[in-house]
Amino acid sequence: MKPLWFFDDVNLFKVLCPHKFKAYKADHDFDTYKKKDYIYFEADSANKVYLIERGKVKIGYYSEEGDEVIKAILTRGDLFGETAILGESKREEFAQSIDNTTSICPIGVDTMHDLMRNDQTFSFKVYKIIGFKFKKLERRLQLLLFKDTKTRLIEFLGELCADYGYDCEKTGDKVIHHPYTQKDIASLIGTSRPTLNILLNELKKEKVIQFSGKKIRIHRNIA
Repeated sequence: MKPLWFFDDVNLFKVLCPHKFKAYKADHDFDTYKKKDYIYFEADSANKVYLIERGKVKIGYYSEEGDEVIKAILTRGDLFGETAILGESKREEFAQSIDNTTSICPIGVDTMHDLMRNDQTFSFKVYKIIGFKFKKLERRLQLLLFKDTKTRLIEFLGELCADYGYDCEKTGDKVIHHPYTQKDIASLIGTSRPTLNILLNELKKEKVIQFSGKKIRIHRNIA
């Protein structure tokens, strides 16, 4: 499993962004956001999809009790708001910048439909990645509902292995260079940052992992 917009050895950011199309380039700009700025709110009109050129964005919603539920934390090259392509008229989630230098490529739904109609291969790739995202989200929600916190962390580390890991030639260990902070990871697995830190140190004591900053070395195959 590769990062969302990297598959078949193609970076779709280079294909999708309207800056790459002469017909759209003149009227297209990147939007910039600071930390905690919202790109859109729940119930906003869904008339665009968005591609992250730089920074990080969290996708989530608020429960009936007012608790924030994080569905995903996205980074460069990731697409969001894509349900607008499928006919969603109102947002069912919010999108918020969690980086001070977030830059977003907004794409109008009409423009996106034009691009998809004019290129069947491109259209297939878009639908393929939307399906992949839905499956990944469904799996994460199942983990939150049915697994204990340590299991959720171990399975999340497995996802990081698949998305960002590589084999160390000297040791055979999996080495992961990922874009998330501990706060990001805690939000994604539905726990607190102190609890996450305790669990990471437990895995370190058990000689399953070593970690420093945004680098994790996995000594066992947990993916």
